[in-house]
Amino acid sequence: MVPARDESERIGACLDATARASRACPGAVETIVVCNRCTDGTGEIARARGAQVAVENARNLSLVRNAGARLARGKILVTVDADSVMSDNMLSEIERKLRNPRCVGGGVMIRPERLSLGIALTGLLIYCSVPIGLSAGLFWCRRRDFEAVGGFDPGRRVGEDIDFARRLRAHGRRTGRRFRTLYRAFITTSCRKFDYFGDWYLLRRPWLVGAALRGGADRLADRFFYDFPR
Repeated sequence: MVPARDESERIGACLDATARASRACPGAVETIVVCNRCTDGTGEIARARGAQVAVENARNLSLVRNAGARLARGKILVTVDADSVMSDNMLSEIERKLRNPRCVGGGVMIRPERLSLGIALTGLLIYCSVPIGLSAGLFWCRRRDFEAVGGFDPGRRVGEDIDFARRLRAHGRRTGRRFRTLYRAFITTSCRKFDYFGDWYLLRRPWLVGAALRGGADRLADRFFYDFPR
Protein backbone atom coordinates (compact mmCIF):
# COMPACT_ATOMS: atom_id res chain seq x y z
CA MET A 1 0.00 0.00 0.00
CA VAL A 2 1.47 3.31 -1.10
CA PRO A 3 -0.18 6.63 -0.13
CA ALA A 4 0.70 9.26 -2.73
CA ARG A 5 -0.03 12.94 -3.35
CA ASP A 6 1.37 14.43 -6.55
CA GLU A 7 4.26 11.96 -6.59
CA SER A 8 4.87 11.75 -10.33
CA GLU A 9 8.59 12.41 -9.81
CA ARG A 10 9.07 9.63 -7.26
CA ILE A 11 6.33 7.02 -7.56
CA GLY A 12 8.12 5.25 -10.42
CA ALA A 13 11.24 4.57 -8.36
CA CYS A 14 9.12 3.45 -5.40
CA LEU A 15 7.13 0.98 -7.51
CA ASP A 16 10.18 -0.26 -9.43
CA ALA A 17 11.82 -1.10 -6.09
CA THR A 18 8.66 -2.88 -4.97
CA ALA A 19 8.67 -4.92 -8.18
CA ARG A 20 12.29 -5.98 -7.61
CA ALA A 21 11.49 -6.95 -4.03
CA SER A 22 8.46 -8.91 -5.27
CA ARG A 23 10.64 -11.10 -7.50
CA ALA A 24 12.58 -12.28 -4.45
CA CYS A 25 9.40 -12.99 -2.45
CA PRO A 26 7.96 -16.52 -2.57
CA GLY A 27 4.33 -15.35 -2.47
CA ALA A 28 2.19 -13.28 -4.82
CA VAL A 29 2.40 -9.51 -4.27
CA GLU A 30 -0.24 -6.94 -5.16
CA THR A 31 0.59 -3.23 -5.14
CA ILE A 32 -2.03 -0.61 -4.31
CA VAL A 33 -1.39 3.11 -4.75
CA VAL A 34 -3.87 5.38 -2.98
CA CYS A 35 -3.93 8.78 -4.69
CA ASN A 36 -4.66 11.67 -2.37
CA ARG A 37 -5.71 14.94 -4.05
CA CYS A 38 -3.42 14.21 -7.00
CA THR A 39 -3.31 16.77 -9.80
CA ASP A 40 -0.43 15.21 -11.76
CA GLY A 41 0.21 11.88 -13.43
CA THR A 42 0.76 9.80 -10.29
CA GLY A 43 -2.15 7.46 -10.98
CA GLU A 44 -1.24 6.95 -14.63
CA ILE A 45 2.38 6.13 -13.76
CA ALA A 46 1.21 3.65 -11.13
CA ARG A 47 -1.21 1.92 -13.51
CA ALA A 48 1.49 1.68 -16.18
CA ARG A 49 3.58 -0.28 -13.67
CA GLY A 50 0.75 -2.68 -12.91
CA ALA A 51 -0.41 -1.18 -9.62
CA GLN A 52 -4.03 -0.99 -8.57
CA VAL A 53 -5.00 2.67 -8.05
CA ALA A 54 -7.53 3.96 -5.55
CA VAL A 55 -8.53 7.49 -4.56
CA GLU A 56 -8.97 8.86 -1.05
CA ASN A 57 -8.95 12.66 -0.93
CA ALA A 58 -9.26 13.19 2.83
CA ARG A 59 -6.54 15.33 4.38
CA ASN A 60 -5.81 12.46 6.73
CA LEU A 61 -3.02 9.93 6.19
CA SER A 62 -4.70 7.37 8.43
CA LEU A 63 -7.74 7.32 6.15
CA VAL A 64 -5.51 7.12 3.08
CA ARG A 65 -3.55 4.15 4.44
CA ASN A 66 -6.72 2.40 5.64
CA ALA A 67 -8.28 2.80 2.19
CA GLY A 68 -5.42 0.79 0.71
CA ALA A 69 -5.74 -1.88 3.37
CA ARG A 70 -9.44 -2.34 2.62
CA LEU A 71 -8.68 -3.08 -1.02
CA ALA A 72 -5.82 -5.48 -0.32
CA ARG A 73 -6.60 -9.18 -0.67
CA GLY A 74 -3.47 -10.67 0.87
CA LYS A 75 -2.90 -12.02 4.36
CA ILE A 76 0.14 -9.77 4.89
CA LEU A 77 -0.05 -5.98 4.68
CA VAL A 78 2.88 -3.64 3.99
CA THR A 79 2.68 0.14 3.73
CA VAL A 80 5.47 2.37 2.44
CA ASP A 81 5.48 6.04 1.46
CA ALA A 82 5.81 7.07 -2.18
CA ASP A 83 9.06 8.97 -1.58
CA SER A 84 10.79 5.87 -0.18
CA VAL A 85 12.53 3.01 -1.97
CA MET A 86 12.69 -0.44 -0.36
CA SER A 87 15.69 -2.73 -0.60
CA ASP A 88 15.45 -5.74 -2.91
CA ASN A 89 15.19 -8.15 0.03
CA MET A 90 12.45 -6.27 1.87
CA LEU A 91 9.44 -8.46 1.09
CA SER A 92 11.33 -11.73 1.44
CA GLU A 93 12.59 -10.56 4.86
CA ILE A 94 9.05 -9.70 5.93
CA GLU A 95 7.80 -13.08 4.78
CA ARG A 96 10.66 -14.79 6.65
CA LYS A 97 9.93 -12.90 9.87
CA LEU A 98 6.20 -13.63 9.76
CA ARG A 99 6.83 -17.34 9.38
CA ASN A 100 7.57 -17.11 13.09
CA PRO A 101 4.22 -17.18 14.92
CA ARG A 102 5.79 -15.21 17.79
CA CYS A 103 6.25 -12.13 15.58
CA VAL A 104 3.34 -9.67 15.33
CA GLY A 105 4.93 -7.40 12.71
CA GLY A 106 7.10 -4.32 12.86
CA GLY A 107 9.02 -1.55 11.15
CA VAL A 108 12.33 -1.11 9.39
CA MET A 109 15.60 0.79 9.33
CA ILE A 110 15.52 4.11 7.46
CA ARG A 111 18.36 5.52 5.38
CA PRO A 112 18.19 9.14 4.17
CA GLU A 113 19.02 9.72 0.51
CA ARG A 114 21.68 12.20 1.61
CA LEU A 115 23.39 12.87 4.92
CA SER A 116 24.56 15.92 6.79
CA LEU A 117 25.27 16.71 10.43
CA GLY A 118 21.87 18.37 10.77
CA ILE A 119 20.05 15.37 9.29
CA ALA A 120 22.01 12.92 11.43
CA LEU A 121 21.27 14.83 14.64
CA THR A 122 17.60 15.21 13.68
CA GLY A 123 17.44 11.45 13.20
CA LEU A 124 18.94 11.00 16.65
CA LEU A 125 16.40 13.43 18.15
CA ILE A 126 13.50 11.54 16.59
CA TYR A 127 14.97 8.17 17.61
CA CYS A 128 15.26 9.32 21.24
CA SER A 129 11.69 10.69 21.18
CA VAL A 130 10.09 7.46 19.98
CA PRO A 131 9.18 4.86 22.63
CA ILE A 132 11.91 2.25 23.07
CA GLY A 133 11.55 -0.74 20.78
CA LEU A 134 9.46 0.94 18.09
CA SER A 135 10.50 1.60 14.51
CA ALA A 136 8.75 3.21 11.57
CA GLY A 137 9.34 4.02 7.91
CA LEU A 138 7.61 0.96 6.52
CA PHE A 139 5.09 -1.13 8.45
CA TRP A 140 4.28 -4.79 8.00
CA CYS A 141 1.96 -7.21 9.76
CA ARG A 142 -0.67 -9.85 9.15
CA ARG A 143 -4.05 -8.57 8.01
CA ARG A 144 -5.79 -10.09 11.03
CA ASP A 145 -3.53 -8.13 13.39
CA PHE A 146 -4.02 -4.92 11.40
CA GLU A 147 -7.76 -5.38 11.79
CA ALA A 148 -7.42 -6.36 15.46
CA VAL A 149 -5.85 -2.98 16.30
CA GLY A 150 -8.28 -1.08 14.07
CA GLY A 151 -5.71 -0.06 11.46
CA PHE A 152 -4.42 3.51 11.51
CA ASP A 153 -6.30 5.87 13.80
CA PRO A 154 -8.33 8.44 11.79
CA GLY A 155 -8.24 10.69 14.85
CA ARG A 156 -4.55 11.33 14.12
CA ARG A 157 -3.62 13.42 11.09
CA VAL A 158 0.05 13.37 12.05
CA GLY A 159 2.07 10.83 14.03
CA GLU A 160 -0.30 8.08 12.88
CA ASP A 161 2.65 5.83 12.07
CA ILE A 162 4.18 5.74 15.55
CA ASP A 163 0.72 5.46 17.09
CA PHE A 164 0.04 2.41 14.90
CA ALA A 165 3.38 0.88 15.90
CA ARG A 166 2.60 1.47 19.58
CA ARG A 167 -0.79 -0.21 19.32
CA LEU A 168 0.55 -3.11 17.23
CA ARG A 169 3.27 -3.72 19.81
CA ALA A 170 0.74 -3.64 22.65
CA HIS A 171 -1.46 -6.11 20.75
CA GLY A 172 1.57 -8.35 20.29
CA ARG A 173 2.31 -8.30 23.99
CA ARG A 174 -1.26 -9.24 24.82
CA THR A 175 -1.04 -12.20 22.47
CA GLY A 176 2.49 -13.32 23.40
CA ARG A 177 4.26 -11.93 20.31
CA ARG A 178 6.94 -9.34 19.64
CA PHE A 179 7.16 -6.21 17.50
CA ARG A 180 10.28 -6.48 15.34
CA THR A 181 12.58 -4.14 13.43
CA LEU A 182 14.08 -5.37 10.18
CA TYR A 183 17.86 -4.91 10.17
CA ARG A 184 18.77 -6.90 7.07
CA ALA A 185 16.40 -4.83 4.93
CA PHE A 186 15.95 -1.05 4.78
CA ILE A 187 14.28 1.83 2.98
CA THR A 188 15.96 4.84 1.46
CA THR A 189 13.75 7.88 1.93
CA SER A 190 13.83 11.33 0.40
CA CYS A 191 15.19 14.38 2.20
CA ARG A 192 12.86 16.80 0.47
CA LYS A 193 11.55 18.25 3.73
CA PHE A 194 15.14 18.94 4.79
CA ASP A 195 15.76 20.44 1.36
CA TYR A 196 12.75 22.72 1.81
CA PHE A 197 12.90 23.67 5.50
CA GLY A 198 16.64 23.25 6.08
CA ASP A 199 18.72 20.51 7.71
CA TRP A 200 18.60 22.20 11.15
CA TYR A 201 14.90 23.15 11.18
CA LEU A 202 13.67 20.56 13.71
CA LEU A 203 16.77 20.83 15.87
CA ARG A 204 15.95 24.50 16.37
CA ARG A 205 12.33 23.58 17.15
CA PRO A 206 12.53 20.24 19.02
CA TRP A 207 9.06 20.70 20.50
CA LEU A 208 7.61 20.03 17.05
CA VAL A 209 8.74 16.40 17.26
CA GLY A 210 6.78 15.89 20.48
CA ALA A 211 3.75 17.66 19.03
CA ALA A 212 3.81 15.38 15.98
CA LEU A 213 4.11 12.24 18.09
CA ARG A 214 1.12 13.33 20.21
CA GLY A 215 -0.91 13.56 17.02
CA GLY A 216 -2.90 16.69 17.75
CA ALA A 217 -0.96 19.35 15.84
CA ASP A 218 -3.23 20.15 12.89
CA ARG A 219 -1.29 23.19 11.71
CA LEU A 220 1.92 21.18 11.84
CA ALA A 221 0.26 18.35 9.90
CA ASP A 222 -0.87 20.73 7.18
CA ARG A 223 2.51 22.42 6.87
CA PHE A 224 4.63 19.27 6.82
CA PHE A 225 2.31 16.87 5.02
CA TYR A 226 -1.00 17.95 3.54
CA ASP A 227 0.08 21.32 2.13
CA PHE A 228 3.76 20.51 1.63
CA PRO A 229 4.74 21.51 -1.95
CA ARG A 230 5.78 18.68 -4.26
